[in-house]
Amino acid sequence: MQKRTSFDSCEIMHRAEDLMQAASNRYRITVQVAQRAKRRRYEDFDSIEDPLMKPPIRAIIEMSDELTQPEIIGE
Repeated sequence: MQKRTSFDSCEIMHRAEDLMQAASNRYRITVQVAQRAKRRRYEDFDSIEDPLMKPPIRAIIEMSDELTQPEIIGE
């Protein structure tokens, strides 16, 4: 039985690569993704929004969206 995922792994790889290229420090962006994933994990612990999408993948998607669409960031 094969698990059905709601995301494309190639798309995730491209988004992660875009984040790495946009960052001035690869280590720092990696830590930021990890911190956001950890924070989201505890915030959405009871949420059943998308159980197949792990917190690090969701963090990469969110951060790449913020990078490509700065208007979604409320500053």
